[in-house]
Amino acid sequence: MTIKVLVVDDSALIRQILSEIIKSEPDMALVGAAPDAFVAKKLVLEKTPDVITLDIEMPKVDGLRFLEVLMNARPTPVVMISTLTEKGADATLRSLELGAIDFVAKPKIGVAQGMADYHQLIVEKIRTAARSKVKKSAPSKVSTVSKVNYSGTEKIIAIGASTGGTEAIKEVLRTFPANAPATVITQHMPAGFTSTYAKRLDAVCQMQVKEAKGGERLLPGQAYLAPGDKHMEIERSGADYRIRLTDDARVSGHKPSVDVLFNSICKSAGSNALGVLLTGMGSDGASGLHEMFNAGCETFCQDEASCIVFGMPKVAIEKGAAKRVISLDDMGRSVMQTVEKLSAGSRL
Repeated sequence: MTIKVLVVDDSALIRQILSEIIKSEPDMALVGAAPDAFVAKKLVLEKTPDVITLDIEMPKVDGLRFLEVLMNARPTPVVMISTLTEKGADATLRSLELGAIDFVAKPKIGVAQGMADYHQLIVEKIRTAARSKVKKSAPSKVSTVSKVNYSGTEKIIAIGASTGGTEAIKEVLRTFPANAPATVITQHMPAGFTSTYAKRLDAVCQMQVKEAKGGERLLPGQAYLAPGDKHMEIERSGADYRIRLTDDARVSGHKPSVDVLFNSICKSAGSNALGVLLTGMGSDGASGLHEMFNAGCETFCQDEASCIVFGMPKVAIEKGAAKRVISLDDMGRSVMQTVEKLSAGSRL
């Protein structure tokens, strides 16, 4: 199947670069390149693209407003073209809330060469978007949160996700109470975005959410997000667990890698941990979750129906790594019920 792609960007240079990238791929067809939202609207109706690349910062009508209207009128897979700034990161995360599938950050300098270097990343994200599930934009559900019958520091919840994961993680964490076990999270995301993402999670969750800095002692009621350019591992220090960040090579094609987090959890916490693998392209986290399963951990995978991209959980399920396959709506509640069950009679 040929993927019909529409490019929407107010920069003539970026339109040219993206157009050339798309036209160079045998499985893609460029159906238009729009300089603004008004031309884009016309092309969407005429060309019915399979995927749209959309600039956030545009004159007249910005990318976020166009995306919001698009997702209500004609839901279409969208890959955002973002700027690598704090303001750009915040707008990008807002676009994911509105229904964008993924994003690519524009280089700050040397745009032409930088975008050429991003060729493979861009086409991979377009292909992933073309295979993803898109839903109409909807208000966030009201999450019911009650205190969990748990006290102590021995339990750890580890969550991994990729494409579609920013919203999936948010939906899960919003159901965790303020006294939930320490939670560690690896979401595939570039440096410069994870700090902003952690702040956005912290604003809507009862747990305190922060970007990991390294060396922290894991504490109940705290959630720690792997920074976008480091692997996050958990290691035991006496009776405590602490975070270790490393600058090692990519694992399973990613840094941070979910496999790195899950494998470290096996070594440091064993059956005291719970592993959760959410929506995402590829296989990162599947092997690590299987190791957690073999170590006696409780393991959860998001089901196909609720995944934006049923990749990572699918591979894990096929490996036999999932004790439970749960919809996103039920995931947080199921994890907390399991925590209570495991904590019954445990050391407090």
